Amino acid sequence: MFGCAEVVYQLLKRGARKMNKNELKQWVSALPKVELHLHIEGSLEPGLMMALADKHQLVLPYSSIEEVRSAYNFTDLQSFLNLYYLGASVLIDEDDFYQLMWAYLCKCREENTVHVEIMFDPQTHTERGIGFSVFMAGFTRAIKQAEQEWGQSCLLIMSFLRHLSEQSAIDTLDSATPFLSDIVAVGLDSGELGNPPEKFTQVFEMAGQLGLKRVAHAGEEGPPEYIWGALNALDVHRIDHGVRSIEDPDLIAHLIDSQHPLTVCPLSNTKLKVFEHMQEHNILELLDLGLMVTVNADDPSYFGGYLNDNYHALIEHLPIDKYQLRQLVENSFKASFMSEKSKQRWLENINTD
Repeated sequence: MFGCAEVVYQLLKRGARKMNKNELKQWVSALPKVELHLHIEGSLEPGLMMALADKHQLVLPYSSIEEVRSAYNFTDLQSFLNLYYLGASVLIDEDDFYQLMWAYLCKCREENTVHVEIMFDPQTHTERGIGFSVFMAGFTRAIKQAEQEWGQSCLLIMSFLRHLSEQSAIDTLDSATPFLSDIVAVGLDSGELGNPPEKFTQVFEMAGQLGLKRVAHAGEEGPPEYIWGALNALDVHRIDHGVRSIEDPDLIAHLIDSQHPLTVCPLSNTKLKVFEHMQEHNILELLDLGLMVTVNADDPSYFGGYLNDNYHALIEHLPIDKYQLRQLVENSFKASFMSEKSKQRWLENINTD
């Protein structure tokens, strides 16, 4: 299927000393990386959650950080979402959103994640009476500070909650109008089942007319038909998750041909029982078939790890090698919304190793 490229790949494999797991982990940790599927509300660590609850005198059903962590034992997507929305309730003023974003961007610096495209859920906050002027001010203050201090590259993706109505999404897009210069794309997240992409055709068309990129969660809990829906009805540039595409050979063939990226989240997939164990994950199968798959953390504080942890989990549990890891890292740059010039500069940097 790969022709000359596959021949070169096999020759490189045979000619190189095989790295052990620890060496692979150290090597990928040191590489410049990109994250394309990260929910900023899902990076809220228990310590910050408890501190903000205390700041605003809110009562949570937990008396300690340890109790919060013990609650992170999800049985499915909905059980996670229930805790996710509870956690977000402590985010109230501008500084709360600044602290949330700043903590994640500092983690990016620590992990050498040089470019991130971060999803945020406006309706989670506007439904509580917190407006765009509050959370956008906090987010952008942290983003600008990180850019100034160490050159962090960051883009924002405004996600619509699919369990709410399309009219609510349209209203959200309208409310976002004064802030669109700070938003690169719209997305679609929350519970998949019973909420097909076609439900949001109009708002995605409106977003496209405004010049916004489009991404959508599909093929995590939802079937392959939801991936088709995201591609055809929403005209998305990327599919978030997409691991169930393997169930539809025609879809696989289409994704190989179109090179629509899949933003795969390994730890999230196993935590939510999409796969019972990391050894069962199909990311390498998708990669070796020729799909544009990438590695991401999704909601790191809830799912047990940030970007490097996801790469390390693949190294620990799957028969992955250096060249597959490099391809996953390169795919993330290629699939990003950064400029072509920036992509090329980083790709050249990676390939000097």
